Amino acid sequence: MSPTFGKCYDPTGAMHGIPTFPWKYAPDGYATRRQLRARGLRPGGQEVAAQIMRRSRRRKAGMTVAYLYRIDRAKPVRPMTPGREMALAKAMLARRTCPKCRVDAGYCLPTSLGMCPSCAYLDEQRAA
Repeated sequence: MSPTFGKCYDPTGAMHGIPTFPWKYAPDGYATRRQLRARGLRPGGQEVAAQIMRRSRRRKAGMTVAYLYRIDRAKPVRPMTPGREMALAKAMLARRTCPKCRVDAGYCLPTSLGMCPSCAYLDEQRAA
């Protein structure tokens, strides 16, 4: 057994506080948030049941963690209501609209510019 595998394998939760498994070795009956969402489920207020870990060179701690939830305790995703749908459409319209020229760009504007590229680089367009 590799040292990394040994650090990540704690099915009783004695070392990490919750059951911990190595990457891709989680037992059946557990899923991450994304996996639950793909099945049309949500955690539904339940506590984290377990975690999976793997080595990472990017993280300071040297480990990447993904939390797992019990599938049998998960609840179905709430349906989209007309009010929610309208609010979401309004928010997306605000992200697409340039605050300077008030034109809908058809895509989400870059937050680094804060406006559409046409307005941000207006001087360069005049020179050309």
